[in-house]
Amino acid sequence: MSIQLLLEAPMSSRLYPMAAGNFAIGTGMFVTAGLLPPISTDLGVSRSAAGQLMTVFALAYAVLSPLLAALTARMSRRTVLLLAMAVFVVGNTLTALAPTYALVMLTRVLAAAGAAMFTPTSSAVANALTEPERRGRALALVMGGLSVSSAIGVPLGTWLGQAAGWRSTLWMVAGLGLVGLIGVAALVPEVRIPASGRLRERFEPLRDRRVPAVMVTQLLMFAAGFTAYTYIGSLFDLPLPAVLWAWGLGGIVGNALGGRLTDVYGPRRMILGGLGASVVFLALIPVANLALPIALIWAFLWGATGWLVAPAQQFRTVVAVPGNVPVGLGLLSSAQYLGLFVAGLSGGAALEGYGRIGVVVLAAGFGVVALLFTLVTYRERARVSVPAT
Repeated sequence: MSIQLLLEAPMSSRLYPMAAGNFAIGTGMFVTAGLLPPISTDLGVSRSAAGQLMTVFALAYAVLSPLLAALTARMSRRTVLLLAMAVFVVGNTLTALAPTYALVMLTRVLAAAGAAMFTPTSSAVANALTEPERRGRALALVMGGLSVSSAIGVPLGTWLGQAAGWRSTLWMVAGLGLVGLIGVAALVPEVRIPASGRLRERFEPLRDRRVPAVMVTQLLMFAAGFTAYTYIGSLFDLPLPAVLWAWGLGGIVGNALGGRLTDVYGPRRMILGGLGASVVFLALIPVANLALPIALIWAFLWGATGWLVAPAQQFRTVVAVPGNVPVGLGLLSSAQYLGLFVAGLSGGAALEGYGRIGVVVLAAGFGVVALLFTLVTYRERARVSVPAT
């Protein structure tokens, strides 16, 4: 089936199953931030150790993403999506059954392997199936599954974990993944995107100075946001599901607006504006903890500004490597999850050594560095028309 014929079909009917898969992935990864107390109690570890479940997931994703992309390079993208979601479902099922901390860690690596194949592939497919002038919105829709998961899946999973045990939440995540798997099988067409299976060539785009700059911004941006998010349960004395719900709702709005505004104003303005606003909101965490209404407004705005940047970063990557989009987006995802890994380790150390204020200062510091680095390295202002892959 040609790309031209695919473009004649309604865009959303092909993209929603991939958004649903990312919804399951986002719920499975982010929900552990709201389940640290029950996980630590059940497995007999500290909350900081429980927080490392997200850290291990992030590191496994970052390392496995280019490896698995090389191994699956000659496969149809639809087949990769189906395989990826099946692995993710199995990984979360095994997490729900694992009796010890060590086995839970291993099963998170398996779930991360599925996510590492699915998310970058879904972005590449969305890019291939969409006209250049609508590409920002298409990427926002597919990746919107992650932001919607933070508004719906994470608060729901947090509530379920507190009410019925954290393992019930993992069963829910496995069920969500199964829904995404069925949706992809039913609605996503066969798409083949030329890509090399040689691992060395997966890193070839890094020779272009623009690409490492995008990656470092992504790493620092996620290190900033998730240093706070991973340990948010230790930063607030207020009802956590409500705060997470407000953050996720803001993420939905920010992600949707980010796609449209990127199409209109270009990625540079969106990235710099979103980073600057995020630094401010990270620094205001102690103020947000004063009262629930303040916390809800703060969480909504923080979520909105944080997710505002995601479609712009993806579009920036596509512009930098128009002839190698799947590889570029895979590298972007690896940088994102390396940022989560850095956030989990450094945030846990800050919490253990300096308490809440240490986490806040570290998160805001990462944000300042991300903003300054991007100001120095991202000077391109011209809009570029990106050819279909």
